[in-house]
Amino acid sequence: MPTIVFIRHGETDWNAVGRFQGQQDIPLNARGRGQARRNGRTLLENLPQAAEYDFVASPLLRTRETMEIVRGSMGLDPDDYRVDPILKELTFGDWEGFTEAELKQNWPDGVVAREADKWGFTPPSGESYEMLSERIARWLESVDRPSVVVSHGGVCRVLLGLLQGLGPETTPMLDIRQDRFMIWNGRDVIWV
Repeated sequence: MPTIVFIRHGETDWNAVGRFQGQQDIPLNARGRGQARRNGRTLLENLPQAAEYDFVASPLLRTRETMEIVRGSMGLDPDDYRVDPILKELTFGDWEGFTEAELKQNWPDGVVAREADKWGFTPPSGESYEMLSERIARWLESVDRPSVVVSHGGVCRVLLGLLQGLGPETTPMLDIRQDRFMIWNGRDVIWV
């Protein structure tokens, strides 16, 4: 398995207030742009050969913005990367745009069901972590060269689950921060 550098997109205003974004096209905020600059500089310092890797992002605005800032911070052409729709975030369907408190008010039974089975629960018109994991497993099989990936928290959770053999009770609970990135070297996960 080639090296994979995984960068979660920087913070958005919806992240800051705990809104379920899913596949909504929300831009980065100032803090998110700073996180992306930090991750680009830190990647260049710690893994300079990454400048030669394949660069691929989810097509959503927040991931493309993050990728362009990361590449610019590395001294690379910000626009020289590709997008792959398979790397889109888990869709929360009808729940997108709501906070957890609003969901508890509007869909109390759904929130209880999700808490009982975060892996298998599918929001109305949405996608479960199990479904996302199947999608990302297909993408992972296609990775044939070292890559820098900018995608989403849910995508990183299931990717880690696949790479490390984690179970469905652990994978959806992983904490994926926006101010650091993951390097998979074919055996181990290193957070930088």
